[in-house]
Amino acid sequence: MGINKRKHERVGALNLLSYVTLDSDGKEWNQGMGRTLNISTTGLQLETHEPIQTNNILQISIGIEDELVEIKGKVVYTNRGESGMFETGMEFIQVKQDALAVLKKYVSEFNKQFNE
Repeated sequence: MGINKRKHERVGALNLLSYVTLDSDGKEWNQGMGRTLNISTTGLQLETHEPIQTNNILQISIGIEDELVEIKGKVVYTNRGESGMFETGMEFIQVKQDALAVLKKYVSEFNKQFNE
């Protein structure tokens, strides 16, 4: 197993999401659906049926509890997982304050529930 370079701990999460791939001009050129596998306040890992190219920018919408969180991020890696689905790591590059507050609350509540 590789060295964990993350600054923030990720917690397991299975949340549905939709994504739009943006080109260098910010124009939409592809879209799809997936789910989160884990999430932190600075990034996430998502699972999709189709591969997503490294360095692409994604605009994602995630359903977290009763909130819809909008985040923009850069794809860091994509691998085929054991299930045959594609697992993509994404680093957040733009998160609005209200979305960040939802993420922080979600991660905190997860840690309280599973680390007690």
